[in-house]
Amino acid sequence: MCLGIPMQIVAREELAATAFDGVENHLIDLALTGPLEPGTWILTFLGTAREVLPVDEALKIRKALRGIADLMQGHGLGDAFSDLDDRTPQLPPHLQAALDKGETTA
Repeated sequence: MCLGIPMQIVAREELAATAFDGVENHLIDLALTGPLEPGTWILTFLGTAREVLPVDEALKIRKALRGIADLMQGHGLGDAFSDLDDRTPQLPPHLQAALDKGETTA
């Protein structure tokens, strides 16, 4: 399993960047995204930037990952998933359409 880590670019040279994950700097390959400016948030997988993230999305992911790490160390989740507390679960559109038609599974 590969886990996406949000990082912020702090320096760039061609298709390589130094990005900060909140603890340390990492060398990141930008071949899939193209050159990006310092300050840009990216989602990285195994040292490669896969997509550019909006700041709020990057911070939500970072907060969730921190909560999971805390939980694995025997601490609570805290507010790691507070953005989901007031949200109603949503079905994918095709399942919602089936439910709206009264269709169910046996």
